[in-house]
Amino acid sequence: MSLPAISALVVSYKTGPRLHEALYALKGDPDITEIILVDNGNPPADEAWIDRFVAACPKARLIREGDNPGFGAAMNRAAGQARGDLLLACNPDCVIKRGAMRPMADALESAPRPAIVGGRIFGLDGREERGARRNTLTLWNAIGLGRWALDGTPEPDGPVRVGAVTGAFFLIRAEDYRALGGFDEAYFLHVEDVDLCRRAIEAGGSVTYQPKAGALHYTSTSDAPRDKVQAHKAASLKRYFRKFAKTPGEKIAAALMVPLIGLAMRLRG
Repeated sequence: MSLPAISALVVSYKTGPRLHEALYALKGDPDITEIILVDNGNPPADEAWIDRFVAACPKARLIREGDNPGFGAAMNRAAGQARGDLLLACNPDCVIKRGAMRPMADALESAPRPAIVGGRIFGLDGREERGARRNTLTLWNAIGLGRWALDGTPEPDGPVRVGAVTGAFFLIRAEDYRALGGFDEAYFLHVEDVDLCRRAIEAGGSVTYQPKAGALHYTSTSDAPRDKVQAHKAASLKRYFRKFAKTPGEKIAAALMVPLIGLAMRLRG
């Protein structure tokens, strides 16, 4: 049985040459129907390469609006132009393995909706990277009173329900993405994927980790300054915990802990 049409969504900001590998892998995968690349800002030489790639690849389209609205907003722009029934979120430093779409689509088919399916991301050493599968993020596991990241635990043989998967590599129905409202654009960078997963689960849907679908992830290839990235991450965590604090106790805990989390992120930077 043939797969539904799949639109790969890629957001690039000063990504460098790893973008070439990511796009060529998508171009060469017969299960990818179209590639929508959002250029959030790249040096002139990289923009010229992107223009040549898009011109030479019939299934590639480019969005370049001359600004950088953040990762989530850019993904929403791409999703708004996608023609596929399924949307593949793929980081610009993420090189998908050929054949990865079939197991992800199969896992999506049997999952409660709205459904998100993430795959196994690994580094050059072949080891699973942190972030591919996680529990739901809470204040308690954020401060070490519970487990959030599940890497380092025995890897499952097949698809399993989890609390969150990485925004670097996941599949979702276009209809479900729209029903969830896409990414929350109030996050500029980081945590927007964790937020989307939590909203899917709270809407009665599911998040699934499919280890049989893989992608090589180079990580942190953008030329963005580290201190700015850490500042965005701290701001995103603050928003997330305040947004999902529902009970009076959770709201008090968020008010007390969120400033400390922000301080820790700044010190780490």
